[in-house]
Amino acid sequence: MHQIVCVTAFASVAAGEVGGYIEKEVNLSQDGNAWVFGNAEVSGNAEVFGNAEVFGNAEVCGDAEVFGNAKVFGDAKVFGNAEVSGNAEVCGDAEVFGNAKVFGDAKVFGNAKVFGDAKVFGDAKVFGDAEVCGDAKVFGNAEVSGNAEVCGDAEVFGNAKVFGDAKVFGNAKVFGDAKVFGDAKVFGDAEVCGDAILRRGSTETATDYIVIGPQGSRRSFATLHLPSNTVCTGCFVGDLNEFKVAVSTSHNPNHCDDCKSFNEQYQRVIQVFEFYAKDRQDKDVQ
Repeated sequence: MHQIVCVTAFASVAAGEVGGYIEKEVNLSQDGNAWVFGNAEVSGNAEVFGNAEVFGNAEVCGDAEVFGNAKVFGDAKVFGNAEVSGNAEVCGDAEVFGNAKVFGDAKVFGNAKVFGDAKVFGDAKVFGDAEVCGDAKVFGNAEVSGNAEVCGDAEVFGNAKVFGDAKVFGNAKVFGDAKVFGDAKVFGDAEVCGDAILRRGSTETATDYIVIGPQGSRRSFATLHLPSNTVCTGCFVGDLNEFKVAVSTSHNPNHCDDCKSFNEQYQRVIQVFEFYAKDRQDKDVQ
């Protein structure tokens, strides 16, 4: 490895400034304003070009490319045939490898991994210990975090959030303002969208859950996940019977006029949930 020194000042780099390390000349383009700072290393057939920056203790190697206005820093690693471009950032202890692409204004950080043929773009964020792999796509304003996994041909986009120990795979799509977390699994050709909240059980088709709302003092949406008989709304999670008790306790119609109104709204939700739950049970028996 060879430590680089700036010969002619450009951008924010002064003449004579000592930079990071490269294995060979091809690792850092002489065109544009790309630079390697600090203890960062670029090796193999990797290329850093455009206005890209690699700094901190970051490593770029293999046949990876970092270009555009992209930044790779911290202890992050980009390797294999991976590409980081646009205004994307990869930092912390994150890794991007395989044929994965991170671009747009996307950010991958923490201990997150993006690999395979996965793509993370737009304003999406992947962080924590999350993994995005296979041919999966995470884009828009979506977030994947915690120990969550998005893989296969799955897509997470819009303002959706997948976190906790949740898994989204197969051809599944999670979008809109949906949240999938806890130990929930979404797979097959399932689509989870709108204001759905899934925290338990497995979702294989769009008929595995129902969302109703808004209602109550917080104008929140309630989701019934039929296979696991789980209701999620606000901070509540429990089975349908527990939900009925919670409504009676929180919105006792004898307490105030608003309580009576909210109770009536939730009673209608309960009636619809009970109808679909019974219909599901009847079909399962058949």
